Amino acid sequence: MISEMWQKAMHRFLLASCAVILMGQRWVIAEDHSSSVPTASVPTTRVWPRALTEFTPLSTAPILTGRGLPTSQELTSQEKPAWDARIRERGDILRLSPDDWRLYYTGYDGSKTGIRQLGLAHSKDGLRFERSQPEPLIPGRWVEDVCVRMHKSQKNRSAVPLLMFAEGEGDQMQWFRSQNGIEWSHQGQVDIRKTSGEPIEPGPYGTPTLWIEDDQWHLFYERRDLGIWHATSADGKVWQLVQDDPVMVCGPQDFDRLQIAANQVFRHGGMYYMVFHGSGDATTPRRWATSLARSTDLHHWEKFPGGPLRPIEENKSSGIIVHDGLRYRLYTMHDQVIVHVGPMTSD
Repeated sequence: MISEMWQKAMHRFLLASCAVILMGQRWVIAEDHSSSVPTASVPTTRVWPRALTEFTPLSTAPILTGRGLPTSQELTSQEKPAWDARIRERGDILRLSPDDWRLYYTGYDGSKTGIRQLGLAHSKDGLRFERSQPEPLIPGRWVEDVCVRMHKSQKNRSAVPLLMFAEGEGDQMQWFRSQNGIEWSHQGQVDIRKTSGEPIEPGPYGTPTLWIEDDQWHLFYERRDLGIWHATSADGKVWQLVQDDPVMVCGPQDFDRLQIAANQVFRHGGMYYMVFHGSGDATTPRRWATSLARSTDLHHWEKFPGGPLRPIEENKSSGIIVHDGLRYRLYTMHDQVIVHVGPMTSD
C-alpha cells in the first residue's frame, strides 16, 4: 500500500506531467545515438541545461532498499540475513518502454566479507519497483557496481542485445551477455591494454561505464577512485586505452578533490554527458556526491561548475539519469535508491 507521502508526491508529479503534455513540449531521449556530434574540444561558454542540473527529490522515501538485517530475536533462531539484506554501490536503470523499467542492483548480507550478487526489480513507471525473484540472478558469482546496456550491432544483427560490465571479486572487472536481461553468460575478465599494447598494471579496476556508438565501444573506469580512464574496443574482447593517463582527474572542487568514478554516459542536445560521483573526505565514513561532466568527443571533459547535483550533506552517490518521456530523473543508489525529478524545460 502506497504511503500518504508517496500519494501526495505522485499527485504533484502527475499534475506537472499533464501540464507538459498540454504545452506540447518536445524532448530528446537521453540515449540518442545520432552521429551529428562535433569533434572539437568542449566549448566553455555554452550554457549548462537546467534539465540535467536542477533535480529535486520526488520524495524523501526510497523506492528500493535492502530487505533489512534480521532482528536479534531472529538471529537467535539461526535465521541468516537475506542475500540482499543491504544494497551497495552503483546499480543501473533501463527504460525499455514506457511501462517496462528495470533496475539492476547489487545486494549483500550486510557483512564486510559477504558476497555481492546481482538483483533485478521491475516497474511500470520507474517509481514503484518490485523484485523480479527472491534469489540473485547469478547465484554464487560476485557481481558489483553494474552497468547494463542494450546493444544493437549494425554489423552483426544476431548479436546478443544486452551487455553488462561489473566488478568481480577483488575489484576485477568482468563482462556478461544476455538475451533477456535475466539469464547472463559470463564472458570473462575485461582485457585492457595500454597504448603500447601491453596489459595494464595488476590491481583493482572497476566502476565500468559503457557507451557504444556506430559499433565503436567506449569504456570508462576507475582505479582506486583516483581518476577515470577511457578505453575503446571493436567488440568488447580486447580494449586499448586512448591515453595511458586518466581523461578525468579529481578536483578542483572540494566535493571530488580526493576520489572520483564514472557512473553513466549519455547524449543530450548534441553533446555527451557523464554522470560521476566523487568524495573530498580524507577519512571514513566518506560522504559522496553526484555531479555531471560534458564532452564533444568522449575524450576531453568539462565538469559542471555548479558542483554536485545534490548537497554533499545528503551523501547521494552512484547517480543514473533517465528520461521518463517528459523530463529527466536522477536516481541515486548507494545504499538506497532515491528518485529526483528535473524541471519541465526543453533545454
